[in-house]
Amino acid sequence: MWGVVVATVLVAVFGGVLLLGQAVVSRHRAAAAADLAALAAAASWSHGPEAACATAVRVAVAQGALITECVVTGEVAEVTARAPAGPFGPKLRSRAGPPLPGEPR
Repeated sequence: MWGVVVATVLVAVFGGVLLLGQAVVSRHRAAAAADLAALAAAASWSHGPEAACATAVRVAVAQGALITECVVTGEVAEVTARAPAGPFGPKLRSRAGPPLPGEPR
C-alpha cells in the first residue's frame, strides 16, 4: 500500500518538474526570438517599417516563434514574440536600436 502512495507522489513531483522545465524553455525561446527579431528589424529600419517588421517575422519564424506586435520608430524597433510550447505560450517584448533621448547609456 505504501509503495503505491510513494510511487504516486514521485510521479506527481516528476510531472511538476517536467512542466516547470517546459515553461522555462518556452520562456527562453520567446526571449531569444524577440531579441533576434528586434535586432533584425532595427538593422533594416532604413527600408521602412513594413519591411523591417517583415524581416522580424522571418527571423522569429526561423526560431519557432510568432510575432504578435512590431513597431519601428526611426531606428528603434520594439517586437513582441510568442513561442508556444505545450500548454505554455509566453509573450516577451524586446527593443533594439540606439537609446532614446533621456535614457541612460
